[in-house]
Order: sequence, then structure tokens, then C-alpha cells
Amino acid sequence: SASGSRTLLVPVTATRRKNTMKLLHMFRPLVGVLPTVAPPKGKVPFPEKIQYSFLCLLLYCVCSNMPLYGIERAIPQNDPFYWMRIILASNRGTLMELGITPIISAGMVLQLLAGSRTIQFNQSNKEDRVLFATALKASGIAFTFFTAAAYVFSGMYGPLSTLGMGNAILIIVQLSFAGIMLIMLDELLQKGYGMGSGINLFIAAHICENVLWSAFSPTTVTTAGGTEFEGAVWSFFHLLFTRKNKITALRLALYRSNLPNVTNLMATLLIFLLCIYFQGWKVVIPVKYQRYRGQEGKYPIKFFYTGNMPVVLLTALISNIYFASQIFYSNEPSNIFAKILGVWERGEN
Repeated sequence: SASGSRTLLVPVTATRRKNTMKLLHMFRPLVGVLPTVAPPKGKVPFPEKIQYSFLCLLLYCVCSNMPLYGIERAIPQNDPFYWMRIILASNRGTLMELGITPIISAGMVLQLLAGSRTIQFNQSNKEDRVLFATALKASGIAFTFFTAAAYVFSGMYGPLSTLGMGNAILIIVQLSFAGIMLIMLDELLQKGYGMGSGINLFIAAHICENVLWSAFSPTTVTTAGGTEFEGAVWSFFHLLFTRKNKITALRLALYRSNLPNVTNLMATLLIFLLCIYFQGWKVVIPVKYQRYRGQEGKYPIKFFYTGNMPVVLLTALISNIYFASQIFYSNEPSNIFAKILGVWERGEN
């Protein structure tokens, strides 16, 4: 310039990386504050992995069947999230009401930020890995508190005037404690103490629990045709031995619509066997190594390479949209945006 001053030009990419790194470094003060699981000092023996996995599974099953204290029992139990709870390892009215939704939601948000370069994350950098894990855990805890409060104040457990502020706070504390415990159990298994991922273990346990209960439940239900067992297997033998018309009894056991039937059980077992069969499929891709003068090799990729994560992510996204729609419509039923997301009606019990 005329005055002899110099203008310093900074590359846009360098400036962007500096800003994004500052965003990730915001979680640095939380590294020593948040509860964490220390990595094992050595290789964990296989029997100990079985014990840790069984302990985590036992804690999850206990919380999944322990009802929340303070909820209104007289409210209608129509559950719009019923079909999603199997994938999200959630059980209505229990400590596992939230399931793995906070963990999946936090991971989904951070992965989107990292994929869009809003947060620069280098897998080979140890500090980046620690900060990203801290950000993931902090986001999971924040999602847990927010979702628990939203469940209570949106009327999921009845009107706030009926619950009372004391019960409302108690329910939020219970859900938050169970959600944080689930985050810690997942971290415990992922650190190498257990077998595989905690999320997959909890989903598998919840699915197996539902399948076994639907097949062998000993409870009885009074229907228009008489008393029937809820479990499909017990109902099959009970109907065949107690009904005079065996053809009608067999048809009822196979195709009854109000309770689990044998056809549902057989279809579930068939899908299970097909998944095991396709799990062994691999797609072999030919590759060339530049470092070894074009030497060719083969890289096998599993047919189910992504596993169940696309289904879990989609289910978590849809459940969050459903829940936001329910909140908006409950507060502003005449709002156009709320009606676009969905129209809700309270059904009969």
C-alpha cells in the first residue's frame, strides 16, 4: 500500500480449522470432571469378559422391568412409540423409558458435525480422540436430562398438575440416573471389559426378552372366545387340548390377531436364521497396492457391513421427530407447523 504497511493473508482452510478446533476444545475442562471408565491395563481374559457382559446385561434387565416411582397409573397407556422401543431398547413406564435414544442422538449429532467439518476430528491424534469421546459423553448426558424433562413436562405421564412438582422432579432424576448408568455401561463394554458394543447388547437383550415373553408367557387373557394364554406356544397346546373343534383351535393358534400367535413366532425364527445366513456373505473387492509396485490383493467386505446401525439411527431420528411433534401439537394444536409434523389424539386405554 501507499503507507508501506503489509497485509497478512491467512488461508481460509487454516482459519476454519482453527475455529473448528476451538469448538472441540471447549470440552477440554470436562475431561477430568465427567465420570469415566479407566481402560484395562492388560488384555481382559475371556471369562472376565463374560462376567462383565452378564453383569451389564443383568443391570439393564433389572432397570428395564423396574417401574418409575411417582408416575400417574390412571393415564391411558396408548404408546405411539411401541414399535420403536424394540430397536431403542426402551420399555414404557420403567427406568429404561429413554433406552439408548440419548446415546444414539448425541452420536448422530456429533458425527454430522464431524462429517461436515464443523468439528475437525483426527482419529490418529490421541488428544482429538479424548476430546471427541468427552464431547460425546457430555452430549449424551445433556440429551438424557433434556429428554427426561421433556417427557415429564409434555404430559407423557399425565398432567403436571396431577403429578405435582415433587413427583415430576423425582421422575426426571430417575430417568437421568438410568440414562447416565446406561452410558457408563456402554463405555465399560467398549473399553474392552466386555464383548462387543453395549448398544448392540442392550438391543439384543430387549428383543430376546420380547420374543421369549411372547412365546412362553404364562399369563392368561380373557377374550370373547374364552380364556387364552398370552404366550404363543402355551396357547397352541392349550387350545388344541381344550377346544372340541381342533381345526378352529389350530386356526386360532396360528392366526389370532389380538395376541401373539405361532405364525408370528415362526416368522421371527425364519428372519433370525436368514440374518445368520447372510451374515456369512462377503463381497471380495480386488485392490492394488501402490507401495508394492501394483501388487494385487483382495479385500473382503461383509454383506451386512453396516450391521444394524442404519436401522437404529433411522429409528432414533423418527422417534425424536415423533416426540417433537407430540410436544408441539400438545402446546399449539392450531399451529400450522405443528399440524404438518403430525396430528395427535388421546385414545382410550
